[in-house]
Amino acid sequence: MESTLTSPVVKSFLAGSLSGTCSTLLFQPLDLVKTRVQSAVCINGARPAGMMSIVATVIQQDRIVGLWRGIVPSISRCVPGIGIYFSTIHYLKGRFEHTKSPLESMVIGGSARSVAVVTMLPFTVLKTRYEGGEFRCNNMLRGLTSIYHLEGMKGLFSGFSATLLRDVPFSGLYFMFYTQLKQLSETANVPDSRLPMFHFSCGMSAGMMASMITQPADVLKTHMQLYPKKHGGLLNVARFVYERDGMPGFWRGIIPRTIRRTLMAAMAWTVYEEVAKSMGLK
Repeated sequence: MESTLTSPVVKSFLAGSLSGTCSTLLFQPLDLVKTRVQSAVCINGARPAGMMSIVATVIQQDRIVGLWRGIVPSISRCVPGIGIYFSTIHYLKGRFEHTKSPLESMVIGGSARSVAVVTMLPFTVLKTRYEGGEFRCNNMLRGLTSIYHLEGMKGLFSGFSATLLRDVPFSGLYFMFYTQLKQLSETANVPDSRLPMFHFSCGMSAGMMASMITQPADVLKTHMQLYPKKHGGLLNVARFVYERDGMPGFWRGIIPRTIRRTLMAAMAWTVYEEVAKSMGLK
């Protein structure tokens, strides 16, 4: 048992889960606002409300705690999901990393995210429906059971293609940008006391670039998971977004998503780096 708990992969999972808990709790409101901004296009043809209007409406209807609606499925998805992501990265780096090239980093990051996406997708679907206001079930297990009874396994994995299209490139690009920026510390002689801030800055820059590139896939994922029966496949929902709102529709919600993903990823990696160092992980 002791050898299992001291395994580098297990340590990576624990460090990643801790970092995921901190970032998920802090930035959940941004995810809720992003989902509401994107889903507003699905509901009516009028121009949807902006970020501040949505925040005001949520607070008016559900008070300030309403901004954390969907936090339970978010925690259930992000905490183990980020743990799986980091432990898979640690494993893949130990087995396959040789040159630390940008392409190698992209493949490792994308592969690690693929494992996490497939494992945690049902919780992602539940989280999206909670945040979109389309789901009123207060029990997470009952919510998953309800989706399964009404839509089968297909419902629990709705938006699978769009989620992969969003998360795999995002994580591949993010890990590539992050590792390349982080390597600058080796030549910049950054003091240990400033390493957390340096890692956070690297994470911010990497998250911003990766978020902007993968934004259209996030819009498609939201629509597919909120209304799987209405939209069907990836091409159908892409056509729907374009016909309803034109090219700008694929960038709806980019501000709250970029802020959230950038800050969340930066915090997750900063906390992970510090926890991993305290656990003796390289």
